[in-house]
Amino acid sequence: MTQPRALITGITGQDGLYLAELLLAKGYEVHGVIRGQNNPRRELVEQLVPDVRLHNGDLTDMSSLMRALGQSQPDEVYNLGAISFVAYSWENAALTTDVTAKGVLTMLEALRLHTGDDPRAVRFYQASSSEMFGKVQETPQRETTLLWPRSPYGVSKVFGHYMTINYRESYGMHASSGILFNHESPRRGEEFVTRKVSKAVAAIHLGLQDELVLGNLDARRDWGFAGDYVEAMWLMLQQDEPDDYVIATGVSHTIRDLVDIAFQHVGIDDWSRFVRQDERFRRPAEVDTLVGDATKAREVLGWEPRMSFSELVTTMVDADVEALKAGWK
Repeated sequence: MTQPRALITGITGQDGLYLAELLLAKGYEVHGVIRGQNNPRRELVEQLVPDVRLHNGDLTDMSSLMRALGQSQPDEVYNLGAISFVAYSWENAALTTDVTAKGVLTMLEALRLHTGDDPRAVRFYQASSSEMFGKVQETPQRETTLLWPRSPYGVSKVFGHYMTINYRESYGMHASSGILFNHESPRRGEEFVTRKVSKAVAAIHLGLQDELVLGNLDARRDWGFAGDYVEAMWLMLQQDEPDDYVIATGVSHTIRDLVDIAFQHVGIDDWSRFVRQDERFRRPAEVDTLVGDATKAREVLGWEPRMSFSELVTTMVDADVEALKAGWK
């Protein structure tokens, strides 16, 4: 058998890095699309996954995607690229729409043209999001739950999700969507609340920071480990038929729970003197509770999360403690 080939957009993000590691371990030839000649995260990709072959490209530029497809000749395409910070999507809704919504269409159309008369020749994965559920219409949320997004990011993800379904049904493409609930890791960007908490707690523990400023402490999320979730992406593209799957732990926690576990891990039980709430960090339209039902993924894909929430939080805190200590040397 020939070596399978995969192309990943969003290779510089936590999911792209974990997925690249997974695919390389499975014997794939892995290619990644990276935006900009001087992308500041290129060095990180080259350091963590040096065997990945990088192609310059942009989800808003079909010619660059066609070129990347032609050069990599993939068997599988994983579209993880997006402007993914929800808070930013209100500040720049147009750019979020261009990349996170229309970028999916551009990638699908590039792939359709690339495959020509054999639309199932390349299998496609779209990174959908639990943010699509927004103002949740049922709990827990499953594949059939009505989508009611509450941010420009969520609206953009809904567009990409339905466009993926449309290309599957219109052209017979092997196109699947993973509706991933919140998933985190030490590689998470510092603008996201989980990493903001883990890094701040590590810094407070080491005497480098005095306080942690947060918004809504009572928002509930279904948090899992990104390294577990990328395995579900791969499993979707190994199925004979494409479909959409919720990927989640089925357990929700508040941001207050997150803060509790993080501070307790460094020996601080009463964290009230270190944490301040600021209305500036509240969303214009809040998503209060997200919790997913991954029964379909468990029954069809055989997928289950392995890392617990508390283990995830403590792992992130430990990684930030070590990173901050290394910065002193």
